[in-house]
Amino acid sequence: MSESKIKFLAYYLPQYHPIPENDAWWGKGFTEWTNVAKAKPLFKGHYQPILPADLGFYDLRSPEVQRQQAQLAQQYGVDGFIYYQYWFGNGKMLLEQPSEQMLKNKDITLPFCFCWANETWKGIWHGLDNPAVLIEQTYQGKQGFIAYFNYLLPFFKDERYIKVNNKPMFHIYRIEDIPELDMFLETFNNLATQAGFNGVCFVATILGNPNVVDLNKWIYGHVGLDVFFKMRYSKKFFFVDKSFLGKIENRIRRKLDGSYKIGVRTKPLVFDYKKGASNFNIQFPNTKYISCVFPNWDNSARSGKRSLIFKNSTPRAWQEHLQIAVNELLKNPENPSFIVIKSWNEWAEGNYLEPDQKFGLQWLEAIKNVKATIKDI
Repeated sequence: MSESKIKFLAYYLPQYHPIPENDAWWGKGFTEWTNVAKAKPLFKGHYQPILPADLGFYDLRSPEVQRQQAQLAQQYGVDGFIYYQYWFGNGKMLLEQPSEQMLKNKDITLPFCFCWANETWKGIWHGLDNPAVLIEQTYQGKQGFIAYFNYLLPFFKDERYIKVNNKPMFHIYRIEDIPELDMFLETFNNLATQAGFNGVCFVATILGNPNVVDLNKWIYGHVGLDVFFKMRYSKKFFFVDKSFLGKIENRIRRKLDGSYKIGVRTKPLVFDYKKGASNFNIQFPNTKYISCVFPNWDNSARSGKRSLIFKNSTPRAWQEHLQIAVNELLKNPENPSFIVIKSWNEWAEGNYLEPDQKFGLQWLEAIKNVKATIKDI
């Protein structure tokens, strides 16, 4: 495949190996596959369980699995993985083994970067009625930020780590939750400069519609925040943007049984994939914006009746969604030349690119098809 200026980066979930904490919370040997395998249809025509094909129910403790994933990604046009990273403060991490293993394995040549998933883990994510805190996200001020940066530095220095103008790319899931944000940004940028970089390329998530939230607050409100904005899937996207609610607001309210509270809902919230994806394909609101696209979504394996499902997702519809995002980026060459894909392997969310038993390699083939058109547009 010819080299493309536009780079496709896919979120990568490391939740495919047992850890003591998950054993204690969910039972011995729990991984993401536990929920995937027990999923059942919730309505007529609902396709569940969604099961993997070529790579099977893999275990990320195996270096060979990571090598196969990287080769598959490279073969079909995925230019890098964005590893979710769980740093909870005070040196506490979870699910760090796959990325640490990858760092040592130079046979894996696929570029990568990190997304700090700085969020408290709660039981409600797995369909429980009890929203009990499993592990809390904490922050320890400047010394905590220094400790975190020092952990990241060997990854930043790796030749495979994705950099923009000699700045390691570092995604942050909930940047608004970081106390003393300016201190955090200054600390990371200063330490990166001391390590020989030009600072850090921060990528902040917008949990909402970028045409609605106050972007100036983030673009210009913090010294040293050289941030690129992207949009990813969020329930808030559907409920904050009134222009999208429009004619279907009453339908959404009926589906939610008259409430927006997740704990009240007793049946899944279902949308058509094409209609949902069309609301992600927006005109860029600023020169910092990075599109985030999604091939599919059905988190009923994890959330049961409280799930949100985009029905009728197909590789053809996914290819159309991705092509529109590429076309918009080509019209705005001043924007960062990245498109973020959610996700490579979030199987319990029905959100993945890896081969499945229904469509095989077609999710990946759609990416390859779109890449082939870039040079011709």
